[in-house]
Amino acid sequence: MRETFADDLRSLHNKLIEMGRLTEVALQQAIEAFQTQNKNLAMAVIDGDGSIDKLEEEVNDFALWLIAKQQPVATDLRRIVAAIKIASDIERVADFAVNIAKACIRIGGRPFVMDIQPLVLMHRLATDMVSTAIAAYEREDASLAAQIADMDHRVDEQYGKMMKSLLEVEKTDKETLAQMNVLALVARYIERTADHATNIAEHLVYLVKGKHYDFND
Repeated sequence: MRETFADDLRSLHNKLIEMGRLTEVALQQAIEAFQTQNKNLAMAVIDGDGSIDKLEEEVNDFALWLIAKQQPVATDLRRIVAAIKIASDIERVADFAVNIAKACIRIGGRPFVMDIQPLVLMHRLATDMVSTAIAAYEREDASLAAQIADMDHRVDEQYGKMMKSLLEVEKTDKETLAQMNVLALVARYIERTADHATNIAEHLVYLVKGKHYDFND
């Protein structure tokens, strides 16, 4: 029975890792689509979101089944509860990738009204945070998860710079204003992606140490 339960926990773990990897790809494709105004790639990100949603449902259903069947305690219970919480955060990150892809379509191939490199850098940092958080979970490495805090501060700094740059853009017409709103939303999606990566890291630390840590303190 114990060996079967261990196999079930590994299966749950692997589903979550698969979900994380698909989300990392979606994030990378979303910013590439946005930066290059590639509508076909943007649509691929949108269309692929269903697979990630389905995996979240599988993780949640399997986790609840394990709790009901095995009545786990201590570390095993934390591992299952952490999987449910992390799956929710990963799904939200995937939603932000979709939102960025939709923003690409809203821009409609028009020239950017400002240099978007700060936005691209911000996205790269946030994507690295997600990758680090998923790797920390995969290895159950609390020290790796702890690196997330500094990375999150850097994203916040870039977010502030991006919003400042937006305010400095000359507002000449409705089209410019509309694009500025889209760019502000994309910056916000990226900033929230970093927040959810931080959540994943915090859940992992709780799993390993049995204590709650707030990396934003």
